[in-house]
Amino acid sequence: MKIRCQKADLVKGVSIVSKAVPTKTTMPILECILIDATTNIIKLTANDMELGIETVIEGNIEQKGMIALDARIFSDIVRKLPDNDIVIESDDNQQTLITCEKAKFNISGKSGEDFSYLPYIEREEPVIISQFTLKEVIRQTIFSIADNDSNKLMTGELFEIHDDMLKVVSLDGHRISIRKIALKKAYDPLKVVVPGKTLMEVSKILSGEVDSEVNLYFTNNHIVFEFDQTVVVSRLIEGEYFKIDQMLSNDYETKVRINKKEFLNCIDRATLLVKEGDKKPVIINITDEIMELKIKSQLGTMDEEIMIIKEGRDLLIGFNPKFLIDALRVIEDEEVDLYFMNAKAPCFIKDEKETYIYLILPVNFSGVA
Repeated sequence: MKIRCQKADLVKGVSIVSKAVPTKTTMPILECILIDATTNIIKLTANDMELGIETVIEGNIEQKGMIALDARIFSDIVRKLPDNDIVIESDDNQQTLITCEKAKFNISGKSGEDFSYLPYIEREEPVIISQFTLKEVIRQTIFSIADNDSNKLMTGELFEIHDDMLKVVSLDGHRISIRKIALKKAYDPLKVVVPGKTLMEVSKILSGEVDSEVNLYFTNNHIVFEFDQTVVVSRLIEGEYFKIDQMLSNDYETKVRINKKEFLNCIDRATLLVKEGDKKPVIINITDEIMELKIKSQLGTMDEEIMIIKEGRDLLIGFNPKFLIDALRVIEDEEVDLYFMNAKAPCFIKDEKETYIYLILPVNFSGVA
């Protein structure tokens, strides 16, 4: 095999597929990136058996063939070469010569025949969504997936399609994030759980352009993201997702409208007194036109008041400040509405149309206030 391509194109392609190279594996071939130039295009592929990514890069094929190269070494070499054309040439013994200007690297590769190709997924009608929207939806929900595997379903996000509406849900046992997106047309009903790791990696690759689209394809076991010159194939998480509708309620005893930026900045300031790993709640005291926020730790105390518009009862309630910050950071509205039932029931942050809903469980704070 012999191919020639520009450094920028190669670096971009390698960085896209590297996201599917496993950090630990018992199969050395999976630590490689496959360069496939057996047809008229140059295709790079990586696959950790759960997540697979392939992308097409620009370049000239001077001799057809394919080679699998150690992803870490190959990626490091390519990034540090001069900004010029790179030539990659491999022989029958998988020895690979990488040349750029006066720099020459000779490394051992592995046979491309041994590489695990992406599973073939039959692609019927795609669900089409803009890259910008998908990137935003992931950003606005991914923070509330669980990061441990004690319950596999919590490490993924529910993608539910009903007619022309896509609902994305994540939860970790302390909070729930829900985003609803209007699609351009109606589709058959669908419910799948996509691994959080997949969504994080896809989000990094998406350009986020409003005018660029992503085609989503679903099977019983896989989801496929197809955009630009890239295809991402991921296994789905098996199992029945949690019945979250039972946890959602429109009843409330107290409703607060507050300036989002002021509220966020105030909680952010409060956390200055909390050491990493400390679980100190922020205490919120809601009275007629004022919300008072207090926090107390070994480092000191802080309290601050914010003007609000309140309906209903006064309330004293405590929260993990991080959970409030995570939700407020991803809401674009200037003002937010908070709904409370009592000091032991969850708080809901949502807009009127319920395009977003953030449910956050309160914490006990006896003796803190």
